Amino acid sequence: MNPEANTGASRARAIPDRLPPPLWQALRSWEALLVVVFVLVFAANSFASPYFLNAWNLSDATFNFTEKAMIAFAMAMLIIAGEIDLSVASIIALASTAMGLAMTAGAGTPLIVAAGLVTGLACGAVNGWLVAGMGLPSIVVTIGTMSLFRGIAFVVLGDQAFTGYPPGFAYFGQGYVWWVISVELALFAALAIGFYMLLHRTGFGRSVFAIGNNATAALFSGIRVGRVRFMLFLLTGVMSGLAAVCLTSRLGSTRPSIATGMELEVVTMVVLGGVSILGGSGSILGVVLAAFIMGMVTFGFGLLNVPGIVMSIFVGLLLIGVIAVPRLLRRK
Repeated sequence: MNPEANTGASRARAIPDRLPPPLWQALRSWEALLVVVFVLVFAANSFASPYFLNAWNLSDATFNFTEKAMIAFAMAMLIIAGEIDLSVASIIALASTAMGLAMTAGAGTPLIVAAGLVTGLACGAVNGWLVAGMGLPSIVVTIGTMSLFRGIAFVVLGDQAFTGYPPGFAYFGQGYVWWVISVELALFAALAIGFYMLLHRTGFGRSVFAIGNNATAALFSGIRVGRVRFMLFLLTGVMSGLAAVCLTSRLGSTRPSIATGMELEVVTMVVLGGVSILGGSGSILGVVLAAFIMGMVTFGFGLLNVPGIVMSIFVGLLLIGVIAVPRLLRRK
């Protein structure tokens, strides 16, 4: 008997006759694991502090992640396409500075908000042109613009701060739509639905996945790779500008050090949500769940008076863990 024939037959029999049921696939997914983690974190916080289950405290907890999640939705699509933007926190600083300049010039709330969004769009266009237009590596470009954008904010402000924003401007970061539902939380929910539809239900989203899996094959299949990448950087810039509007409104002031270190938390949120750091796979649902988990963990630490440096250590370890553990499991 030919041993090679036996090997071929065994390989043929290893192919399943049918796909597993959708429910079984969902239960084995990364998103299902995140749901379990969220329940455990929520339960741990409930036992750790008697103040956690208060409705207003839970509402305040959402401020720990909504602004970061706005950027994380766009960052997820960018990473799925095989790129990354490490300048998002610096874009927030520059957009907030632009809003402060508009305020001191006598602009009202609509123009102040427009200044933040337009600045974010312009910064995204710079990153997109350097990466998609000139073919430079995104990680190198955005490390450079990370210093550039925040450096401009420091040049304009120095050790000063912009304060005295119009009362109406506070609505974006401090207002409530209904009861404990804040404006930021409502905006987060709307963006989550919008980005889910964009990534998972449109041709543009399919192009993003195709580019992340094989950019050359995507190009030969008719996808305008450069244009898609440029649009993704624009989208990330606009979301950074929107986060700057909400964050500046919530704080009521602008300083050049605003949002320092936020890019690490955004990338951690995206990777924890199941988006492959190498590109090609991921989901918006996973990012939503990761946002809630990180928000609950941060709020729980705050209720227990844990120092902020501990949270920084936790975020760093979490980022390393969610990248390393899947690779170790695949080796096993």
